[in-house]
Amino acid sequence: MQEKGTLSVNTENLMPIIKKWLYSDKDIFLRELVSNACDAISKLDKLASMGQASMPQSAKVEIKADKDGGTLTVSDNGLGMTADEVRRYINQVAFSGAYDFLEKFEEQSDAHDIIGHFGLGFYSAFMVAEKVVIETLSYQPGAEAVRWESDGSSEYELSSGSRTVPGTDIILYIDGDSKEFLEEARLRSVLLKYCAFLPRPVFLCGEKEEQINDCSPLWLKKPAECTPEEYKAFYSKVFADFSEPLFWIHLNVDYPFNLKGILYFPRLSGRMDNMQGEIKLYNNQVYVADNIKEVIPEFLMLLKGVIDCPDMPLNVSRSFLQNDGTLKKIRDHITKKVSDRLCGMFDSSREEYEKCWPDIGVFIKYGCMREEKFCERIYNDVIFSDINGDYYTLSEFIDKYAPDKKIYYVTNPVQQAGYIRLFKENGLSAVILDGVIDQPFVNFLESKEQGLTMARIDADIANSLKGEAQGDYSSLCAQFKAIAGENTEVSAQPLKAGPPAILLTDEQTRRFRDMSKYYGIGMENAMPGKHTLVLNSQSELIQAMDHLEADKRQALAEQLYDLAYMTSEPLTGERMDAFLKRSAALLEELAKLSKA
Repeated sequence: MQEKGTLSVNTENLMPIIKKWLYSDKDIFLRELVSNACDAISKLDKLASMGQASMPQSAKVEIKADKDGGTLTVSDNGLGMTADEVRRYINQVAFSGAYDFLEKFEEQSDAHDIIGHFGLGFYSAFMVAEKVVIETLSYQPGAEAVRWESDGSSEYELSSGSRTVPGTDIILYIDGDSKEFLEEARLRSVLLKYCAFLPRPVFLCGEKEEQINDCSPLWLKKPAECTPEEYKAFYSKVFADFSEPLFWIHLNVDYPFNLKGILYFPRLSGRMDNMQGEIKLYNNQVYVADNIKEVIPEFLMLLKGVIDCPDMPLNVSRSFLQNDGTLKKIRDHITKKVSDRLCGMFDSSREEYEKCWPDIGVFIKYGCMREEKFCERIYNDVIFSDINGDYYTLSEFIDKYAPDKKIYYVTNPVQQAGYIRLFKENGLSAVILDGVIDQPFVNFLESKEQGLTMARIDADIANSLKGEAQGDYSSLCAQFKAIAGENTEVSAQPLKAGPPAILLTDEQTRRFRDMSKYYGIGMENAMPGKHTLVLNSQSELIQAMDHLEADKRQALAEQLYDLAYMTSEPLTGERMDAFLKRSAALLEELAKLSKA
């Protein structure tokens, strides 16, 4: 048999393929060829189950590189092709053998399970090869071996082949720019990326033959059949993360679409720089891509996991999703399963939920702000740690500490320690909101909860901290005003407890500055900070200052102002030097008094 001809190209269908692949990683060709080889074995297995063929004793896919000969071969012992099938499936580029097979056996209810929704994908080989040869022999009795070759142009040659057992060899003559794919290490990396969970054994034949894939990944099992140790081992293997996940969600859906997978909650510890998750998307155990926003809601990108959905509408390159109503249903279902898991933990194991909160809190807050349906389900289970180390839902905290729905919060427990101590001494509480995501979350809470106002613990004086006014401190206030400057108001108030002086920062001004900084707007310095310095008229030190000599009174006023200022921002440069010298001088005065 000897035949030459011209490839029949349906440009309308081919051009989108080429266009997509031009913007894909070159290594995608190996996924296409190996996946097709697995499909060929699955098709043969299907026919064998129907009594129309027999399966080889060891069905597998093999990948072999010949550096000296410059070839890469992908072999399978699956269905194989006759000469007519080669003409039909290979020469007519836009036609997919998968669809033809599906049509032939459409009465079989599980035909979709083994066929998938892809085109042949064979022509991706020309991304890395200057010439491609096919050696194939059909499973059909009396079939003759066939050889096909092409240099990627519209020309091909078809002749008698040399294969003696059913199956197919795809032989790629690697071009000069793609020699990396003749290296065993590179091939292993690509195969592990795309083919780690293909349903048929895949072997890399190098110095030694090694099976690359796990044909029965954990997500295919029923949740009841999986142990915690298996979940943790799978997590470590897939994500190369040796820290244990907090917990996981096993997805196992058969209707109205087929969806399986495992989502893990990693330890985030409230840090935004640790919030890059990794959710691997598979289609019939074929790797598609990471973090596909059409399937995975944005806030779930903080998680790690695998999702396998054969019902996803993909185009022929297997990588790109087509617009389809199914995608929204999949997104909504995943969101619901995650919220159900979290709400279930809150209801059944509040203690465990609180223990996990430092890691899951940032995820839940982010999800509430980004996904309305998720927020609807989880909002009442958002909890807050207070300055005493206890956890409350928003409604619980309001009932106990804020009946007027004004809640104070702490952004820096160390820097704001003085204010925290003041609150504790007076039986008050404030919630801890010290993560980088918490400032926008404060704004979100106020917009979500009618009547709620939130103020940082150093924003103003809580009414319950104020005593009855007494004495005239206008002169002292004027002296402090001269030190603090025009952007700081000074007042004297009788506080039940606390330091001699407290510096308060206008809440709205500070929020504007913080949000500007958070979003990188660069306007945080456009609006000067507005402050109020409160002198505690109940303090013996403040009361005694009227009786001091002018220079000592001035030094003490400067010292008290700097101490109050340091609860909001650190002193720097000359101001810090002046503070240290002044501190030393005041201590010397104290030492002299002790000797007198």
